[in-house]
Amino acid sequence: MEKGLTTRKIVTAGVLGAIAILLGVTRLGFIPVPTAAGNATIMHVPAIIGGVMQGPFVGLVIGLIFGVSSFLDATIPLFKDPLVAIVPRLFIGVTAYLAYRSLKGVNEITAIGVAGFIGAITNTLLVLLIAVIRGYIAPGVAVTIALTNGIPEAIVSVIITLAIVVAWKKLDHGTNKKSKISGEL
Repeated sequence: MEKGLTTRKIVTAGVLGAIAILLGVTRLGFIPVPTAAGNATIMHVPAIIGGVMQGPFVGLVIGLIFGVSSFLDATIPLFKDPLVAIVPRLFIGVTAYLAYRSLKGVNEITAIGVAGFIGAITNTLLVLLIAVIRGYIAPGVAVTIALTNGIPEAIVSVIITLAIVVAWKKLDHGTNKKSKISGEL
């Protein structure tokens, strides 16, 4: 991975940030569910992909874009609080990157999947933790949301992250083809 801020990292952050905004503005990133949370989301996936593909800084920037978009488009008091809407989202791509980096030497496919799961769970747990600390929801409600929304969101995140990153990197179990997009093996 290239060090510093490169054109590729800027473009990746811009494109994935735009996708995160698009998912929020069009509501395509929200999946209605009959739970206390009201919606499951896939809006965190661009931050995960950015972290895996271009490192923690790009993941953080995309998470910031997601968080600010969530804050500006908030329809419930919980997400009108920047500590809930923005701060947790900063860590999505960073934790996804750390998970990916720690496992990619063992098995890259597994590393990508685990990164998708960790990034999604980071979003869920930090949003819920701050929401409980700030008094927006009770701890029992947070646990229910984590189980009913967080786990399914994490599973969907694994599937989407694997599909996109594997295609982007053109990983096909052992061949050493260089990706034209990412410039990596």
